[in-house]
Amino acid sequence: MIATFFGQDALSSNAAFVLSLLLGFGFGFALEQAGFGSSRRLAGIFYFRDMTVLRVMFTAMVTAMLGLQLALVLGVVSADQVYFLPTIYGAQIVGGLLFGVGFVLSSWCPGTAAVGLASGRLDALIFLGGAALGSILFNEMYGFVAPLASWGDSGVKFAWASLGMSGPVFALLFATVAVAAFWGSEWIEKKVAGTGPYLGSPFLKAFSVTILVAAFAVAMLPPTASTRPSEAALLQAMDAGEDHIDPDELADRLMAGDASLLVVDIRTPAEFAAFHIRTAVNVVAADLTEFLAPHKNRGIIVLYSNGMTHPAQARDALARLGFNNAYILTDGLRGFMEQILKPVSLRTAPLSARQAAKVNAWRAFFLGGATAPAPVPVGDLPRLVETGWLQQHLGRDDVRIIDVRPQPAYNGGHIPGSVRMDPEHFRGVIGGVSSMLLPAEMIARQLGLLGVTPQTMVILVPSEKVHDATLIAIALERVGHTRYAILNGGWEQWLAEKRPVDTALPLITATTYPTPAGPDNFTVDYRTVLAHSQRRTAVLIDVRPAEAFTGKKSDEARAGHVPVAVNRPFTSDVSTTNGVSRFLPVSELAAAYAKLIPSADSPVIVSCRTGHQASQAFFVLRHLLGYRNVSWYDGGWSEWSSRPELPVETPASSG
Repeated sequence: MIATFFGQDALSSNAAFVLSLLLGFGFGFALEQAGFGSSRRLAGIFYFRDMTVLRVMFTAMVTAMLGLQLALVLGVVSADQVYFLPTIYGAQIVGGLLFGVGFVLSSWCPGTAAVGLASGRLDALIFLGGAALGSILFNEMYGFVAPLASWGDSGVKFAWASLGMSGPVFALLFATVAVAAFWGSEWIEKKVAGTGPYLGSPFLKAFSVTILVAAFAVAMLPPTASTRPSEAALLQAMDAGEDHIDPDELADRLMAGDASLLVVDIRTPAEFAAFHIRTAVNVVAADLTEFLAPHKNRGIIVLYSNGMTHPAQARDALARLGFNNAYILTDGLRGFMEQILKPVSLRTAPLSARQAAKVNAWRAFFLGGATAPAPVPVGDLPRLVETGWLQQHLGRDDVRIIDVRPQPAYNGGHIPGSVRMDPEHFRGVIGGVSSMLLPAEMIARQLGLLGVTPQTMVILVPSEKVHDATLIAIALERVGHTRYAILNGGWEQWLAEKRPVDTALPLITATTYPTPAGPDNFTVDYRTVLAHSQRRTAVLIDVRPAEAFTGKKSDEARAGHVPVAVNRPFTSDVSTTNGVSRFLPVSELAAAYAKLIPSADSPVIVSCRTGHQASQAFFVLRHLLGYRNVSWYDGGWSEWSSRPELPVETPASSG
């Protein structure tokens, strides 16, 4: 399978540049051969005298479309290796109208103007000069036109999906339209100009047959495993029982404290509240994809309901989305109760003393004489808890309170049952860059020493520096631990309300926290930031203080900021009154960030000096405001300014 430059995040590499240059020369040569070096010939389409533009453009679109569809169907390339242009209705409609007016007036577009310039056309030079000036004007006025540039942003949309058909069927339909357009353009050209050189020619007939045969092949060939999960593989796994986990195995592993298990109850909240398997979390089917995203191919996900139908459907849907670690509980909750929780005295088959002891141990663990307490809910956004909530949950085994204050402050008094953890213990030197978030396996080791399992609800208690808590939060994100919250107001709020305080150290039993299989999906490096900066394809938010952003104050290798980045200091997200630091109301945060970010799906990258303060912006955007495409540049200005090849912008350089 082909790994593309886009899929490898190598679009800025030398090899990509050389290949792009060669393709550009080839494209220009093809346009010149097609007659696109002459504005007179290009303008002929408006008078139906020369339909070259239509023929060439339709040929290019059909060739690219069929080539890509064949590559996907045959498994030569996978869809995640291809960049699909997002649909931005307003911007693209306005841009199309402007482009059309420019083409009518000049008979040039940027690509054909470059070809015309290579052929020595003076009018092409004038057009290219105007296009360059327009680009500069757009750049200088971006603050005003940014809403237009993202107006109607709907993400990636495919025409065939909107029409209720598959991609291959749409390709066949479009190819048929293209062939009709080829013949129609020849007929029109012959009627108006008396030319139509290809009308009825053997070439046009052969070309049309080739296009239609390729389109039929795309529509008829069965998809390979690279284009969609194999139904045969799903059926084979089902037949072999590889998608199941039996009740006794699940019970034994839960009793042994297996931290790799995430048990998910997909019944209604009312059913879950009435009774559920101990340690299970309640997630309705509609929310499964979003909730389980951090656990994709990390550990083992066990889905259950009363029976097996709904979990099996959910498991198959997850498999099609690339989840290879989702299983269903054999015979569902009914089977679990029958095999694990049914008293020995009510069983029809006689049990040995050993088997009876096993059943009694299961019942003691999962019932304990009563229904086991429900795990602490993660809840909906925002992911903040108040002091009253935390006091109600003190002493629970499935809650771990982490105090991020300095050691002397913790020793002098802390929330009962809390442990102290320095945020810097989750950072180190990675690739020569200091203060980088540690690899997932090292973070998992730290969490295990804290007695944390994937089912543990972690409560982070900050002091006046809220970003100390969000730095540990982003470490939890790296290992896929979603069950955490931050105490709003932190230690100072707790103390001001005269809530319980202790100086004793808690007893902790170390666990083995599972290490995720792959990298997280939110950390980006300087190459990604550079690409987005150059293409203006993401909102870059620098949360350092204003004087550091502008370059007036600097203690790094160079002063300034990443080009096109905007500044919103991290201190703007919190308010401090009488020493108590709390996040601003969500409505105020939403209004402030809406001025910087076009929509909830817009790509956003947050950064600061070393990633510490930016972790707070990440938390605010993703968990308090619900932005869905937020990334975090860990290296920050400390790394960027130390790399001389990377561009730097200051007020002087941008003015």
